[in-house]
Parts: sequence; structure tokens; C-alpha cells
Amino acid sequence: MATKQTHRIALIPGDGIGPEVVAEGVRLLDAVAEADGGFDFDFTSFPWGCEHYLRTGQMMPEDGIERLRGFDAILLGAVGFPGVPDHVSLRDLLLRIRHDFDEYVNVRPVRLLKGAPCPLKGVEPGQIDMTFIRENSEGEYAGSGSWLYAGTPREVVIQDGVFSRHGTERIMRYAFELARREHRSLTSISKGNALNYSMVFWDQVFEELSAEYPEVETHSYLVDAAAMLMVRDPGRFQVVVASNLFGDILTDLGAAISGGMGLAAGANLNPEGRFPSMFEPIHGSAPDIAGRGIANPLATLWSASQMLEHLGHAEWARRVLDAIERVLQDGDTLTPDLGGSASTSELGERVVRELLPV
Repeated sequence: MATKQTHRIALIPGDGIGPEVVAEGVRLLDAVAEADGGFDFDFTSFPWGCEHYLRTGQMMPEDGIERLRGFDAILLGAVGFPGVPDHVSLRDLLLRIRHDFDEYVNVRPVRLLKGAPCPLKGVEPGQIDMTFIRENSEGEYAGSGSWLYAGTPREVVIQDGVFSRHGTERIMRYAFELARREHRSLTSISKGNALNYSMVFWDQVFEELSAEYPEVETHSYLVDAAAMLMVRDPGRFQVVVASNLFGDILTDLGAAISGGMGLAAGANLNPEGRFPSMFEPIHGSAPDIAGRGIANPLATLWSASQMLEHLGHAEWARRVLDAIERVLQDGDTLTPDLGGSASTSELGERVVRELLPV
């Protein structure tokens, strides 16, 4: 008899609606494991985030990274809440995990599912199907810079963008490999006309690597033009590679045109498997609706699907996404942001029933 595989998952429900949507992710993953029978999940929850910060002065304990190191993956709910500066809540938890675990690949799908609302006139499912590969470890979010003469008339603030050849090549190579494997085009996002060091270098590396992948159709757009084209002609984008900042901004735009932030999933990958990867909805903590039980859990369920794929269960990952799409099409159990009146738990349960009908 084969030994059942156990995946050790760290849960960081976090702030605001985070605990509500993470609970639905756990429900889904447990249901999948029970139906499969060949693996299960061992969840450990960590109460880190803004509430922890207000009690202790830290978003996570000093040994938090070491406590997470032994897990197979991390499921994060949301970070941020009034009373804690955003640069503290983000950098001292989410960005710290991404950095210390070298989760240098941020994968954000921008796909219009059947049944999802789209604000673009005449755009149908299939016409928006992008995979953003965002550099996740350096770039504009490297945290490098200086604050000189603070509080004086001579005050000067310098924020550095850090682009190493190692970091730039490896994220582009990941994107090229994905585009080649899926027989899709690859678009690079830049701003080389204005950022005369970092983005000129980015463009140069992209051109160099393009020569190694002659079978991959490539395009390169300035970030402002790309934002316009994502609205006017989203079908031209398939796999997209972008820096930390540009990828962050454009994927929020992508969420807006493909169903809203409640459908925005994200994976932070250490592809080599030396450290745990982290999966998260990218909608934020939404403190205005926290505790009301009306948050949309679908982004978390989509992130759980990404986790399943990462852990070697690609067929279950596909089936989860198909179930989400069918629930959107049926329209009988949707949260208020999608035009319905269902609660977070009702929508989460409905997806599980669609995935695993009794």
C-alpha cells in the first residue's frame, strides 16, 4: 500500500478579510485531499500581521523565517490595516518572506473566466488570457536608498532601483521557458525611454535572451503604452515579463478588466524548491468589509489552485479553476462584489460542491 503524502502548509491569515478567505482556501484544499486519497494537508496557522504588530511592535517574530522554513508552502490571506503604516506592514512581513525565501518569480494570471464581469465592451472570455511573470526580489522594491537631512530644508530622499544581471536574466529566462513550453508569445514591459539605466539594461538583457529562444515570438512595450493596450486590445498579451513595480501595477489593471480584485490570484515561487513558495490573493485586507462575511474568496481559491499545481497536483489545479468558472457562470451563489448576495462561506462551499458533487 502506497504511503500517503503529507504537504505541510503554513497559514498566515493576516489582517482584515484575510482570515475569512483563508478559511475557504483550507476548506477547499482539505476537500481535494479527501477526494484524492493519495495526499493530505497538515496546516499550521501563524497569527502574524498588523494586530501582532500593535501588540509586539513586529509584524512577525524575529525567528519567523526560521519557523516557516520547513514548510512545503505558505498560504497568505492579506496584509495591512489602519493604524499600521503600509510600508511597515508590507515590508516587514510579505516582502521579507519573498526576499528571505528568494521567491523571485511572481506569477499572476490575468484571465477572463466565463461568467466573470468585464468592463470592456465586446470582450469575451478567451480574449483576455495573460500570465504575468513579475520579478519579485529586487528592482524598484529592493528597499535600497537614503534619507538625508531629515526634517530640515535640505531634506533629500533617494530610492534606488536595483537590477542585477543575475536577477534580470533569471526572471526573463523563466518567462521565456514558460512561453516556449506553452507555445505563446512573450512581451517585455519597460520604460527605457525615461529610465536610462535600469530599463535600458532590462531591454538589453531581453534582446540578448531573445536570441536564445528564436521560436518564441517577442514584443516589447513601454509601460504606459502597455496599460493603454491592455484596455484597447488585451488579446495581444499572452506571457508578460515585467519588473517588480510595473508588474505590480499592470496586474491590478489586469484584475480590473478580468472580473475585479476578488478574482486576482498570485504565486510567489522559489522555482528551485530550496525554500517554501507562498500563495496569496492580491486584493489586500479590505478593512471596510472585514468581519461582515461578504468578502469574495475566489482569488484565494484560485491561489490554492496554483498551490496544488506547485505541489504536483496539476489535474486538481485545473479542476478547481474549472469549478470556479462554472460557479461564476451559474451565478446562483456570488458575493456582493460579483452582483450576488451570498456570504464568503456560502460561495466557498458552493465551489467545493461544484468540484466534488455528492
